[in-house]
Amino acid sequence: MKFTIVIEKTPNNYASYVPDLPGCVATGSTREELLEEIREAIEFHIEGMRQDGESIPNPQATSDIVEVSAVAGT
Repeated sequence: MKFTIVIEKTPNNYASYVPDLPGCVATGSTREELLEEIREAIEFHIEGMRQDGESIPNPQATSDIVEVSAVAGT
């Protein structure tokens, strides 16, 4: 399965969440560490859902980049 993740750079680290799996989050000191941590978090989250008898959702979220013109502040 392939899940879309959202990655955010914070002042001290990287953080990520999975839109299709509410509550599935991870952080890492580097982007590479974050990707490893979120992969493990997804696997752990799905394992917990299975143990609880929940159905695993099919990945639905997608992402894209939208370019906008810079607008001067008022």
